[in-house]
Amino acid sequence: MKKVLITGFGPFGEDKINPALEVIRDLEDEKITINKDVNTSFQVEIFTVELPVVFNKTIQEFKQAVETIKPDLILSIGQAGGRMGISIERLGVNINDTTIEDNEGNKPQEEPIIQNGPAAYFTTINIRETYQKLKEEEIPTIISNSAGLYVCNNLIYGALHFLATNKRFSAVKFGFIHIPYLPSQVANKKKILPSMSLDLVKKAIKLVIKVNIT
Repeated sequence: MKKVLITGFGPFGEDKINPALEVIRDLEDEKITINKDVNTSFQVEIFTVELPVVFNKTIQEFKQAVETIKPDLILSIGQAGGRMGISIERLGVNINDTTIEDNEGNKPQEEPIIQNGPAAYFTTINIRETYQKLKEEEIPTIISNSAGLYVCNNLIYGALHFLATNKRFSAVKFGFIHIPYLPSQVANKKKILPSMSLDLVKKAIKLVIKVNIT
């Protein structure tokens, strides 16, 4: 059986919940049947891990999860409050730079994630095919060329560096999906912001898996 690792972050900043965590809780231990064509069908088992919203610590816990689970595909999910729909991230860059503290009070600025590492890594899922599939299913979706420079980017770059430099996992695909607020998060905000239901986010994540698992 194929294994998919899905990671999600807990709440941070002023938000009391994080939709990424809510999604992985709903998907935990789920099995998905993949029908590639009339002659190819197999099951996928989902494993989920909550990662801390803490620079570099999130990378270490990601590595531990990969070492333990040994997945065939990895999807990491993060909240992008204010974005209109699903954002398929294209790359992570080698810098931490923020004006917002993480959940342990760290606020790095102009700090490389990996000393003397490459400037950037591209995510390794099939971005264009994934985008087209979500659009076919009428799910608001964009391809994003910037994941920001907060903990999400820290994880993307650190995860891809780990996979690229570790022969045991160099063939494992990695993708990062930013998701909007849930409706409950924006209901009491001072201004109306975009949101997406948990059910629609879950549908999107399952479609991402179906496109990219081989």
